[in-house]
Amino acid sequence: MLKIFTTQLQGQFKRIMEQEEMNMEDGARILAQSVISDGSILIHGFGEMAAVVTEALFGAEPLNSAKSLYTNGNMEEVEDVDSVLLITRFSTDEEAIKLAEELHDKGIQTVAISAIEKKEGVRTLDEIVDIHIDSKLTKPLIPDDVGTRFGFPSVMTALYAYFGLKFTIKEMVEEFE
Repeated sequence: MLKIFTTQLQGQFKRIMEQEEMNMEDGARILAQSVISDGSILIHGFGEMAAVVTEALFGAEPLNSAKSLYTNGNMEEVEDVDSVLLITRFSTDEEAIKLAEELHDKGIQTVAISAIEKKEGVRTLDEIVDIHIDSKLTKPLIPDDVGTRFGFPSVMTALYAYFGLKFTIKEMVEEFE
């Protein structure tokens, strides 16, 4: 079972790397501008995606100039030089869409990571933010004997996309200095 999971997960990572490389670069450019301009990268993860925020703020190698978008349940003030990174499981997350629209209306540059899921007549996160990185995970990875699937590593795929952004931001900031 673990071998199947590993193979499927490697396939997910490869799809993200191959198909989202330009979006990662464009997203990193937006976020790096905040770092270079002495602004902040404000990050918010919905649900289990708070794990990505924890990694960015408290991991072994924190993201330069990053801070949480929310402190004690209150949204931080976002300045013109700041940018926002939103992470959620699916692009149809209503709470994420509402926040992205609010940020868009304020002219705040926003990058998002989520799996693109389309619903008829519903505006999705990828249509609102400046740059969207598709985490590609819309269904569990492992099939069982009766045809259902299990194993939905949404945080792992989001972390992979986050690290792609982080490494690219680091390169851009180093080139600027």
